[in-house]
Amino acid sequence: MAFAWKAAWWTVGVAGQVLPWPFYLVVLASLLALVTEDARSNRTDECCQSGTKTDHEEKGNRNEALQTPSRRGIVVHASQRGTAKRLAEALVQQAMESSVVLETADAKATDPEELPRCEFVVFVASTYTDGQPPDGTQWFFDWMTEAVDDFRVGKGFFSHTRFAVFGCGNSLYEENFNRVAKQLDRNMESLGGNRMMRMGQGDEDKGTMHADFGNWSESLIRRMTSPQEDIEWDPRSPSDSSAALDDSASSDGDSSDSDIDIEDLAGKMPRGKREKGTSTTNVHQEKPEMVHPVMRQKLTKQGYKIIGTHSGVKLCRWTKAMLRGRGGCYKHTFYGIESHRCMEATPSLACANKCVFCWRHHTNPVGKEWKWQMDDADMIVGQAVSEHVKMIKQMKGVPGVQKARLQEGMQPKHCALSLVGEPIMYPQISKLVEELHKQRISTFLVTNAQFPEAVRNLAPVTQLYVSIDAATRDTLKAVDRPLFKDFWERFLECLRLLNVKKQRTVYRLTLIAGWNMEDVKNYASLIDVGKPDFIEIKGVTFCGDSGANSLTMKNVPYHKDVCEYSRAICDLRDQEYELACAHEHSCCVLLARKDKFYRNGQWNTWIDYDKFQDLVASGKEFDSTDYMLPTPSWAVYGAQEAGFDPQETRFRKVRRHKHSEAKL
Repeated sequence: MAFAWKAAWWTVGVAGQVLPWPFYLVVLASLLALVTEDARSNRTDECCQSGTKTDHEEKGNRNEALQTPSRRGIVVHASQRGTAKRLAEALVQQAMESSVVLETADAKATDPEELPRCEFVVFVASTYTDGQPPDGTQWFFDWMTEAVDDFRVGKGFFSHTRFAVFGCGNSLYEENFNRVAKQLDRNMESLGGNRMMRMGQGDEDKGTMHADFGNWSESLIRRMTSPQEDIEWDPRSPSDSSAALDDSASSDGDSSDSDIDIEDLAGKMPRGKREKGTSTTNVHQEKPEMVHPVMRQKLTKQGYKIIGTHSGVKLCRWTKAMLRGRGGCYKHTFYGIESHRCMEATPSLACANKCVFCWRHHTNPVGKEWKWQMDDADMIVGQAVSEHVKMIKQMKGVPGVQKARLQEGMQPKHCALSLVGEPIMYPQISKLVEELHKQRISTFLVTNAQFPEAVRNLAPVTQLYVSIDAATRDTLKAVDRPLFKDFWERFLECLRLLNVKKQRTVYRLTLIAGWNMEDVKNYASLIDVGKPDFIEIKGVTFCGDSGANSLTMKNVPYHKDVCEYSRAICDLRDQEYELACAHEHSCCVLLARKDKFYRNGQWNTWIDYDKFQDLVASGKEFDSTDYMLPTPSWAVYGAQEAGFDPQETRFRKVRRHKHSEAKL
């Protein structure tokens, strides 16, 4: 190496004396390129196992290398929630059984310039918000894209590398479906890579991610072990069908046969690979169940009781607490519900958003319309109550459970339609609400404001919530990660419809430090659109690291921060709304319209549930002031009890967390 540099500088010195300066620069550039290439060829192979051949040796003995019984390669994964990583690890194990030596590497810590040293390079890449790579991997994919047009890299950078790409995505994001993997596949081909097989695509929406990858990886390993073997086209496998490449990505330059999605396999196959006797006519298929077996298993493990094909019920921790006389939730403080008689349920586990603070860690499906089998509302209500009562009965014998409350708990009086997903998405939501009211069960329904028609046609509910997770288009897109392109217009229309509803309406603001707490003025302006009766302002709840987002405890505001934010809203609204209640334990504050709910020097935020049921049954028109009750003194903002019912017994858990002293 030292000799090469000395020779280069000696040549440059001589050339500088006899050649004009333009030719001198050309000579200098050429020599630098040669020395750089020499340096690369002498670096040790860091990608694969020790003792692997250098590029120079590998180029000269490629055919011999293909005949060795043990083949070396790398599986690079780019993962947000760990799915791509798990698939990569599964591929390594699967390959080991076929004497193919692979190792995994995280794209966050992988140098793309080292990849050409491996015989096989497999990528398993997820696509995150707005078609972007997972957190921490942007630089890796930027390098791959920029290298395509970088003359210093060259079009043959991966000419001795055999590659394959598998994408993990969700087809509901349309043009962003597996966008990262598609771009990577194009870049690898543009840089001279030899594609072992077409790009595979896993679709989270179909719930067949692991099955798709299993079929794809099986064919991939066969091609690794038998590179000259022509593997038959399998219409049931995405291995050759889901590349969805454009002209620049198609190996033969014809994209007409490669732009195929898994859903289209029944009616379209690449030219020359259609199986004999296969018809091009689309076969009518029955609508799928929303909850597929893998999802059902995950949700059941989390404590859900799955009802039918798309609904669920779960026992809230506050229900358990009040059964033991340890206090109720914030809705007990704000509205007077009996937490031990509250059923938390949903008729739709699907949602149209993938919020960064989702406390269910995105284990539920997503969708923009109802495309699944549909269960009848009567059946859902009946089974929901039945499953809820069974869970209440299981609390019998639990230390501290009060006998009287256990009996009351077996007769649910309230239903929080906010368990998970988007309840209003269910086509029979009004029928379901009416069935609950027939059983004199109150309804607290929460919507993410993406289905304005459903809001318009909704039957009267006890209290209708709209989640206001952000006050501007850009912030809402970043926080809620909606599926709809016109999400902001849908959001505003839902707020307008709230203004014409007669029953109690609520804006629910979830504050996330560092995300949406700078928009006080914009939040205050949004109040004019919906004119809600109440505004709940709550600090986000940290639910642990799921890999689905980058939230930490630093993003959780303190109760005092929530109070200050609430006061700022009141000031900007010229005291049209005032702080009515607080539940410090939940880090939550309630603002109420003073003109409607402050009567005779007293707040009236509680609900007369029996009167509400009578009003609904009468069929007559009524409004939110017709079923209000006075708020007890202990629940009012500023009270010494801080929203904790004095009839309950406060129970403080022993905190052993690292930062347990930072109490909210």
